[in-house]
Amino acid sequence: MSAIAAASSVMEVLANYPPGAENLIAILQEVQEHDGYLSETALRGLAAAMEVSENEIYAVASFYTHFRFRPPATHTIHVCQGTACHVRGGYQILYDFEERLGIRAGEMTPDLNFGLERVACVGCCALAPVVLVDGTVRAGMKPKTVRSLLSQLGRQPGATPA
Repeated sequence: MSAIAAASSVMEVLANYPPGAENLIAILQEVQEHDGYLSETALRGLAAAMEVSENEIYAVASFYTHFRFRPPATHTIHVCQGTACHVRGGYQILYDFEERLGIRAGEMTPDLNFGLERVACVGCCALAPVVLVDGTVRAGMKPKTVRSLLSQLGRQPGATPA
């Protein structure tokens, strides 16, 4: 994202709020919704416009896990590690995704096509083990379905990570 585009999105968002830092979390949420993540340029622009230090803004944003500081992946895979999923092989599902994508939970592939996240529970315990792919529930996952799922998403079986 260009600096001009980031500055523009920050100004659009700030126009919806009264001056002051009391709405910082809502502003950060809206900037992330607009841009997909919180860029350095956007944080710098917010700091200047709100007359708050960049460190203060970053401290607030980094406290909450849902804020991102890099562009999101094309496909995000959340692997449930809750109790029901864990006892039904969720740990193996996570391992298989890590091996096939060449990344660990919390990382993205270098081409930004896949992001892999470990989550505590998605609330679908009766369907365990569960994976969320781009927000869609995939129930009853098995290690052998990891390969076919990645193939459906455009990852070639046996392809080495970029």
